[in-house]
Amino acid sequence: MLWACVLLPQLALDGVMRRRANPEEPLALISGTAQRRVLQTVNAAARELGLRAGQSLTAAHAMTREFATVEYDPAETERWHRLLAAWAYRFSSQVSLKYPRVLLMEVESSLGLFGPWPVFEARLRQELTALGFSHRIVVAPNPVAARMLANAHDSMALTCNDNLNQVLEQMPVNRIGLPQEVSTAFARMGLHRLRQVLALPRDTLARRFPAHVLTHLDTLTGRRPAPLECYVPPDHFETRIELNFDVESHQALLFPLKRMIADLALFLGGRDSGVQRFIIHLEHVPGVGGVAPDTQIPVGLLSAEREANMLFELARGRLEQVVVPSPVRALRLQARDLPAFVPTHRELFDERPQQSMPWEQLRERLRARLGDEAVSGLSFHADHRPECAWLPGTVSKVASGIRPVPRPGWLLPEPESLSQSSVRVLAGPERIESGWWDGGDVRRDYYLIETRSGQRGWAYRSVGDDGGLSLHGWFA
Repeated sequence: MLWACVLLPQLALDGVMRRRANPEEPLALISGTAQRRVLQTVNAAARELGLRAGQSLTAAHAMTREFATVEYDPAETERWHRLLAAWAYRFSSQVSLKYPRVLLMEVESSLGLFGPWPVFEARLRQELTALGFSHRIVVAPNPVAARMLANAHDSMALTCNDNLNQVLEQMPVNRIGLPQEVSTAFARMGLHRLRQVLALPRDTLARRFPAHVLTHLDTLTGRRPAPLECYVPPDHFETRIELNFDVESHQALLFPLKRMIADLALFLGGRDSGVQRFIIHLEHVPGVGGVAPDTQIPVGLLSAEREANMLFELARGRLEQVVVPSPVRALRLQARDLPAFVPTHRELFDERPQQSMPWEQLRERLRARLGDEAVSGLSFHADHRPECAWLPGTVSKVASGIRPVPRPGWLLPEPESLSQSSVRVLAGPERIESGWWDGGDVRRDYYLIETRSGQRGWAYRSVGDDGGLSLHGWFA
C-alpha cells in the first residue's frame, strides 16, 4: 500500500482567509486569556508589518494598528479538517484524520483511476491551491512514516521499504513525532538521528523510556501496523459564517453565501451525492426584546444537483426575493436531503457551450427567479381533441410519448377564420370525431396548410360544412 500525507501547516489561518473578501489584508488569529491576548498565527501581509506568532496583542498594537484580528477557534479548525477529508474522499476510500492538520490517504488503489503518482499529485496540489489551502505532500508505504517525513520534506515519493528505511534513518530525532522531553533526553545522550536510536538495544530503550516510545518507533519503521480509523462522510452538511459587521443589504451577503455554496459542492463531490433541498438561515442582531428569530430561506430543486455555480444562482435568486427585516450577524446553511447524484447526459462535442445552458439549470433558474408556481410543464391526456389533449403538470421531466402524427407546437386559444385564397393545402384531411360523452362533441377535418409567407399551420373545416377553413395552430 502507498499512503499520501497531506500536511496543512496553516489550516486555521487558511480557513479564515478564504472567507474574507480581501485575502491580502494583514490578518492575525489571536488566542489566550483576557489579560494576555497572543497572536496565534499571522499571514504574509502581517509578517511584512513585523508581526509574528507568539507576540502579545499589546506589543503588536504598539507596532501597528493596520491589521485585522480574528479569534482562533479550534472547533472551526476541526470543521475545516473534516471538510477537506470529504474532499479527499473523492480520491480514496481510506482517508484518516489520525493527526491534526493532516490528511492520510491510501493512494495505490486509486492510481489506476487518476493516473501515475506525478499526475495524481499535480491534481491534488492544483485543487488544494484553488481551495486556498497551503500544503505539503509526501508518499510512503507506511502512513506514520509519511506523516513524519512531511515534517521535513515536500514532494517526496518513496514506493519501497528499503528506500523508506534509508531516508528515515537520517531523520532528526526531534522531527519524528516523539514527545519533547524524550527528544531532549536523546539529544543529551548524543543521539541526534533516528539510526542512532535504532542502534540501541530494545531492552535498554524499554527500561529507560515509557512504553509508548518503543511503540511509536515500531509503527514508524513498519514493525507494528498503525491503527487508523477511516473517515466516513456524514449524511448531512452544515456550515456557518459569522460576519465582521452587521449587514443590511443583499449584495453584502453574496460573497459569504458563495463561499458556503462552494463548500457544500466540495462536500457533495466527496460523497458522490447531490442536494435537492437546503436552507439558508439569516441570523439577525438581537432586538430590544431579546433574541431575533432567524430568517429561513428554503431552496428546493426538482432533481439532485451539485454544481457550485448553479446552486449559487438558485440561492441568490431566492435571497433577493426576501426582505431582510433587521441587520444580519451571521449566515448558516443546512442541507439534509442529499440523494445520489446522476450526471445529466451530455454530447461528446457540445456546440458553443459558453452560449448554451442545460435544460435542468434553466428550469431551476426560472423557478428561483419567478417562483415555484410560475413555471409548469405539460403532460399528455388521452383525448383526440387538440384542445383537450394536454394538461398542465410538473416540470420534473420533459414530457415523452408524443404520437407519431403531426401536431402544431402552438395551439391558438380560439380558432381563427382563414381566407381560402391565401393558403395552400399540403396534406389532409385527417378526421377527428370525439367528445360525445361530455357535451363537447366535435367532427372536424384537419389540413396541413402553408401561407404565402411560408408559415405552416393546422386548419380544419367542420364535417358537412362547405365554408372556409379555421386556423387552429402553427407549426414551428
